[in-house]
Amino acid sequence: MKTILIVDDNETNIDNLMALLEDKYDLLAAIDGESAIELLEEEKVDLILLDIMMPGIDGFETCKRIKDNPKLKNIPIIFITAKTDEDSIEKAYEVGGVDYITKPFRSREVLSRISNHLALSEQHHHLEHLVAQRTKELQNTQNEIIYLLGLVGECRSRETGNHVKRVGKYSEILALAYGFDEKEAKIIGELAQMHDLGKVAIPDAILNKPGRFSDEEFEHMKKHSDFGYIILNKSKRDLLKKAAIIAHQHHEKWNGKGYPRGLKGEQIHIYGRIVAIADVFDALGSERVYKPAWSDEEIIQLFKEERGESFDPKLVDLFFENIDKFYKVREELKDH
Repeated sequence: MKTILIVDDNETNIDNLMALLEDKYDLLAAIDGESAIELLEEEKVDLILLDIMMPGIDGFETCKRIKDNPKLKNIPIIFITAKTDEDSIEKAYEVGGVDYITKPFRSREVLSRISNHLALSEQHHHLEHLVAQRTKELQNTQNEIIYLLGLVGECRSRETGNHVKRVGKYSEILALAYGFDEKEAKIIGELAQMHDLGKVAIPDAILNKPGRFSDEEFEHMKKHSDFGYIILNKSKRDLLKKAAIIAHQHHEKWNGKGYPRGLKGEQIHIYGRIVAIADVFDALGSERVYKPAWSDEEIIQLFKEERGESFDPKLVDLFFENIDKFYKVREELKDH
């Protein structure tokens, strides 16, 4: 059964409305705006019948405060009042009321309008649920596509899907530590999984060579950053354009000696600087066709040496501060 809150400083008005509604709805009552708001914080209410002229805060201010509260703003509010001037009616709608009934009211009119607005509210909630469900489905699909695109590049180089997952998680940790909010940090982590997408355009003979690259082979290998950027930047989607930045810049170095453009310091986008550390940490700690895995001591020493050289010094400091989180992700997503 739906619950209706009646707010009126006149107890006779409350009694009359309760007599009219008690067979159809659960009812609550408050004699002023402040107590009504307190009651709404404790009870689930489906619709509010609100008077305008009350002691303390009037009905308009009460309505405004309710609509300013994210938890309460979707409750429909019908004004039932003796004020019949156009200014009052207009203001009632301006502050968020869905309807306006003047006293003395007619019983059938009140019942009909309450029934209609409860039905509209229920339909609104149903549509919101459907939109949220569809949005979640689209987000899950998008995340899966991002992961699979990232996996394409890694499969070409015979690396595991867990590499792209780990780089994504490391990037999210660093992004949060750097000051991005949770939503943006999560996006950075997801997009980081596509950092090596450009490897799809690198020949197998180079990509999976067990030894060191010749100078010519290394120059060709470096082109994967350009290839990834070209592929992803073709999209009109802002999300994939961000991924293009990561693919293009995650091998740039703080000292300007990276590739493909030799960017230096803060010329390198923060996304690229973050993923550079995440990628190198995971690459060094993983066995590859051309090298064994490094020990943690060796990895830590390299980052100390390359602080301010290959990597953003502030991000290296944040990396050290959060190293336990990196180890935890590595253990949870270790290769088998």
